Amino acid sequence: MLVLLPPSEGKAAPPSGAPLDLGSLGSPRLTAHRRRVMTALVRASRRRDALTVLGAGPSLAAEVDRNVHLRAAPAAPAREVYTGVLYAAARLEALPDAAARERADRMVRTVSALWGVVSPADRIPAYRLSMATDLPGVGPLAPSWRGPLSRELDAVAARELVVDCRSAAYSAAWRVPPGGPGHVTVSVLREAEGRRTVVSHWAKHTRGVLTRHLVTRDGPEPATAQELLDAARELVGTELLEATLATGPRGSTVLGLVVA
Repeated sequence: MLVLLPPSEGKAAPPSGAPLDLGSLGSPRLTAHRRRVMTALVRASRRRDALTVLGAGPSLAAEVDRNVHLRAAPAAPAREVYTGVLYAAARLEALPDAAARERADRMVRTVSALWGVVSPADRIPAYRLSMATDLPGVGPLAPSWRGPLSRELDAVAARELVVDCRSAAYSAAWRVPPGGPGHVTVSVLREAEGRRTVVSHWAKHTRGVLTRHLVTRDGPEPATAQELLDAARELVGTELLEATLATGPRGSTVLGLVVA
């Protein structure tokens, strides 16, 4: 099973530690494009109009300035760097045992505008870059990643169930090919006063809850959409009101999760 997560906008800057070793990251076939994007990001972040180029507001000036020092900045496992609602619920930095950590490192990938994909164990510095950016020297980032990510992930999707928790901008960087065990996107609705609505905060939280459940539960990993539904239904009565499957676009399946 491959669980795809979006990155968090906010990141915790490691206070100390060795700097990034680009060659040590997983998915080494992405190294060349990672280096290209990082070089372009450092250059763009030095510009006087860096905030405009990177689509960042004045309150993020310190984070954009931090990009200039990416090569020397302390790095830490991605599970400690990514923060925010989804990651607070997934708590990948506080898994109960070695078996859960091994499953998370093997199954979970964060799709990143800078790194392509990283596992929870990959050591990275904090950075500021959105997949929606048109980065000078590279161009629009989502299209730039499609070839490298296809070469890295298409073979995985051919043999493993893909559980897709990405947002639209990050979904554009790699489209799951048809075939294989299945592509399941995760949709979350909140039920209140008899009405079901999409609420961003609860969607992120619930995707994090599902991710943690998948890496900590007993039993075999889901290999089909139906087995994923069965695993999600283990949360009904605690975290969920209901879990269902429906047909999605381009041959995908939608796992619908309803929360109160």
